[in-house]
Amino acid sequence: MNRFFDMPPVVKNLLAINVLVYLATALMPWGRLIEHYGALWVGLFAFRSYQFVTYMFLHANFEHLFFNMFALWMFGRTLEYELGSRRFLVYYMVCGVGAALIQAGIAWAMADPMVLVGASGAVMGLLLAFGVLHPDAIIMLIIPPVRMKAKWFVIIYAVIELLLGWHGVGNIAHFAHVGGMLWGLGLLYWWKRRGVIRF
Repeated sequence: MNRFFDMPPVVKNLLAINVLVYLATALMPWGRLIEHYGALWVGLFAFRSYQFVTYMFLHANFEHLFFNMFALWMFGRTLEYELGSRRFLVYYMVCGVGAALIQAGIAWAMADPMVLVGASGAVMGLLLAFGVLHPDAIIMLIIPPVRMKAKWFVIIYAVIELLLGWHGVGNIAHFAHVGGMLWGLGLLYWWKRRGVIRF
């Protein structure tokens, strides 16, 4: 049981930071200021370049936070043990910043201002890495209750996100999700060519 809940340091600290920031924005009287300065304001007056980093530590609501942190805990532990803490943190941040760059680029190109928050782009990068490094691992979906190999889950998820983003479905940054996966894939193959990792 202890091994099941064991967490390496980067995953543990990312979870703690995200939860603390959420509690501060939800409970503290100056929570609105955190949202104002920390969210990524694409094409809007409050935009600052540092928001490409800070946006991923803010979440719209508890459900948004919970599912992102659950995925971080579920996939991040394995990946941090395999990649090492430093490389894992680099990977996580590259995916998160890269996801925002792609979503922001599309929003600017379409002249469609938006506010971006959440760790989803970075987390999608973790999902991609898990699928690449453990393609035959079984993922148990809850809804619908289906067992699926990680490689197929990643491919299906990426295609769905791309289609939803293309058709502008929902108030969700679908291209950020795809962007996190693309940046993660690029970084993994760069490391592979350098002999840092194998898959």
